[in-house]
Amino acid sequence: MTISLLDAVRRHADVHADTQGVAATPIAGLAILRETCPSPLRVAVSKPLVALVLQGAKRVAMGAHTFDFGAGDSLLIAADVPTVSQVTAASPAQPYYSFVIELDPAVIAALVAEMGPAPALLRAELAVRVDPTEAEVADCALRLLRLLDRPDALSLLAQPLVRELHYWLLAGRHGAAIRALGAAGSHAQRIGRAVALIRAGFAGPLRVEQLAEAAGMSVSSFHVHFRGVTSLSPLQFQKQLRLIEARRTMLADGAPIANAAFAVGYESVSQFTREYGRMFGRPPARDVRDARARPRAA
Repeated sequence: MTISLLDAVRRHADVHADTQGVAATPIAGLAILRETCPSPLRVAVSKPLVALVLQGAKRVAMGAHTFDFGAGDSLLIAADVPTVSQVTAASPAQPYYSFVIELDPAVIAALVAEMGPAPALLRAELAVRVDPTEAEVADCALRLLRLLDRPDALSLLAQPLVRELHYWLLAGRHGAAIRALGAAGSHAQRIGRAVALIRAGFAGPLRVEQLAEAAGMSVSSFHVHFRGVTSLSPLQFQKQLRLIEARRTMLADGAPIANAAFAVGYESVSQFTREYGRMFGRPPARDVRDARARPRAA
């Protein structure tokens, strides 16, 4: 990891970060994250992505697996899985910074076709993993960020550099897990079709047979592979999606608790409150009140 990459990340994030600590860029799928203090727990279902940490430290949990990582490490999320994350080391003097890019399955599929079969020593790992950032990845990320100061070059060179970044990720430590995203007929890709259906209709009843059919699997095989990719059962996955969306509507839209619960498919506010408390560590009213108070305190 080079100081130059940290400087480029800092320069963009310090100017463009919003109140949530996200600094968007004109490059699709690329953003910089900035936090000036340790964060509360955040639960989300992210698209597949890679995050290069430049400063500070973070903890991410998926199911029973917990990862602690910091400057010089890269986090890979190789499937649509719910994660619980928390920035653990950050301050106004030394903020947490990370370079985050969403993985493009179409780019991966094209590269895998050209790169040929993976070496036998590579094998798929957990959908979430942490490894040291490789020099080629950091160098490509820096060249991509430098384009932000060159609008004329950005339109011509951004996509080739995004493709190059995907290449170095495929060629490196994360390669086996990333390959599955672009491999036609892989378990990860087939489960991804089922996940897309759940995300599109999470407020409605869960039809496992329909999900298994979309994945091209028997129901029993689907359950096994769904848990293998996401670490959750389909019902648990749907429940987490519902709770995450309900929390978003209460915080962003000011929805009352009952309205948020019914909108995401709950029939009982008391059940919603119990399950919300188990997931977020506090009942919805207190969680929303505390979340709204944090920006004012900051």
